[in-house]
Amino acid sequence: MRERRKRRTKKKCRLCGMKVNYIDYKNTSLLRDFMTDKGKIIPKRITGNCAKHQRMVKTAIKRARHMALLPFTKE
Repeated sequence: MRERRKRRTKKKCRLCGMKVNYIDYKNTSLLRDFMTDKGKIIPKRITGNCAKHQRMVKTAIKRARHMALLPFTKE
């Protein structure tokens, strides 16, 4: 017997839907949505971001970490 596999719908980029042109590093509430509770950046295959917005999220999180707005890690 063959098991039917569920087709996954492709995740839409949330930031494209909001028509975001720039992600500010000071907007920590938005950036925390793209981080785990341990402080790691969630990959785009899980969040559904497009490549452009994932790069923007990455640089914004790294800038916020250097400005001590976000933690590097949580043990």
